[in-house]
Order: sequence, then structure tokens, then C-alpha cells
Amino acid sequence: MTSLVQKLGLSSSLAFHDVYSLDDPSLLAFVPRPVHAVLLVFPVSETYEAARTAEDSSLPDYSGSGADEEVLWFRQTIGNACGMMGLLHSTCNGGAKALIAPQTPLATLITDAVPLSPEPRARLLETTSAIASAHASAAAEGDTAALSATASVDLHFVAFVKSAHQNLWELDGRRKGPLNRGALGEADDVLSEKALGLGVRAFLKREEAAGGGDLRFSLLALAPSLE
Repeated sequence: MTSLVQKLGLSSSLAFHDVYSLDDPSLLAFVPRPVHAVLLVFPVSETYEAARTAEDSSLPDYSGSGADEEVLWFRQTIGNACGMMGLLHSTCNGGAKALIAPQTPLATLITDAVPLSPEPRARLLETTSAIASAHASAAAEGDTAALSATASVDLHFVAFVKSAHQNLWELDGRRKGPLNRGALGEADDVLSEKALGLGVRAFLKREEAAGGGDLRFSLLALAPSLE
């Protein structure tokens, strides 16, 4: 994942790191700070789908656009691209956005996407060849063959980022829009206790409380590189 986002224009000063525990301070200490984004990877379950549908039923369809948007959100219309959507949401928002090199695919995508409402923004992503090429190249370098848009997968990626207005946002292209999960303090990064309570831990508690939830998950933090 780090290789992919760096090919797209993110500075080599940032990298994705595995988060091995949410509760063990000694393991959390291995993650460099500040953490600009957290990417939650989990198996889609009936419990998750029911919770997502219930929450979305009370929300309007998001229609934001323009420079005043607090976060840049992409609706997912491409099959089996939730990993790419998670990477874009992680890098095109928060502190990571300032570390994107100019005149790179990510910088161009942001410039082109910001003025657009969600539907044309999604179409822009569908037709941005540089993103698709980088995705295919990264998949070819891995051990697993790239999935077709129609293959059946059960893993989903959700990004959590901190905005300039000190809010924690949940960004998922399959939702009706970006979700403001609450205010953070100026010193809180996305892996802080407060952010975890509003974001990842709250998500896992909802799964557990609903009963029958599959609590297998992985967590990646976008933070300063160790190299």
C-alpha cells in the first residue's frame, strides 16, 4: 500500500504501518506519530450490513463540493475497489494531503475532484487512468492476483481521518456520504485514545453489541516513515 500511494504522489516521508493492538501501550508505541489516518480492514458481515443500512436510512444523500468541504469524499462505483478508495480517502485528507507532491496523479485528482459533486466525482475516478494503472501495477507486485471488478470478496476498507476543523471523519465510499464521528483535541491524532473511542473502538463495539458480528479486523496507520 505504501508503494502504491507513493507512486501516486504521496511523499516518501509517510508510510502505512501495521497496528498490532488497540490496548497494549508497548505495541502501540511501535507506530510513529502523528498518525494522519487509520485504515480499518474487516470482513463484511450481516451484522455490519444491517448496522450500515440502519444508520444510512436516517441520513440524506451527501451533495457536498467545493473548497469549503471539510473532507474530500469519493462515492465508490467501481467493483472491488474499496481498498483503493480507502487509500485515496486516507491520503487526500488531513495532514497527509499537505505531503502530496504537485503535478502528480494524487495532486491532479484532488484539483479536479474538489469542485465536483459526488456523482461526477465518482465518474472522474472511473476515468482517471493514472489511478487505475498504479493500482494494477501494485497488485502485480504482490503475491495475490488482482481481483476483477465482478469477483466476490468479503473484505472492506474504511478510513478514519482528522480534518483541519479537528473532527474525526469516517470515510467509506459505500455510505451515503462522509460521517463526522466527533470532535478531537488539537493534540489528538487519529490513533489517540479519543479518536479510537469515537472511531475504531466504537465500530467494533457496535459489531459486538449487535450479536454475531465477526470481530476479525486489521488496522493500518498512515504515519511518518521509519526509513
